[in-house]
Amino acid sequence: MKRQNISSGTPWEPVVGYSRAVRVGSQIWVAGTTATDAKGEIVGKGDVREQTVQILKNIEAALAKAGAKMEHVVRTRIFVKDISQWEAIGRAHGEVFRNIRPASTMVEVTGLVSPDMLVEIEADAVVTDEV
Repeated sequence: MKRQNISSGTPWEPVVGYSRAVRVGSQIWVAGTTATDAKGEIVGKGDVREQTVQILKNIEAALAKAGAKMEHVVRTRIFVKDISQWEAIGRAHGEVFRNIRPASTMVEVTGLVSPDMLVEIEADAVVTDEV
């Protein structure tokens, strides 16, 4: 099967050696995604909801480059620095995935790449004709 590597164009992808997303056949894996804008600046410093919304937009853009939509997402993994803020993060996730209902996990971590990053999300998708 053909492999398609999708880049977001950030400078650290080639340094670390990863792709924003990878598509093989009907499956797509989106790497841990944070709340950065097109310039690589962190959006929503100090605001978990705003960061989650930006992350989901970034995931949607990566999926689009891979020929998929949010409706194709079957699993998300949410990494948070402060689990006590789960509800704000969960509600933002729910606004996008309310009717899609992927399998999902949320876990607290001790840190992310930048201290200003409060949330990181991975997504897996399967492109089918049914969506």
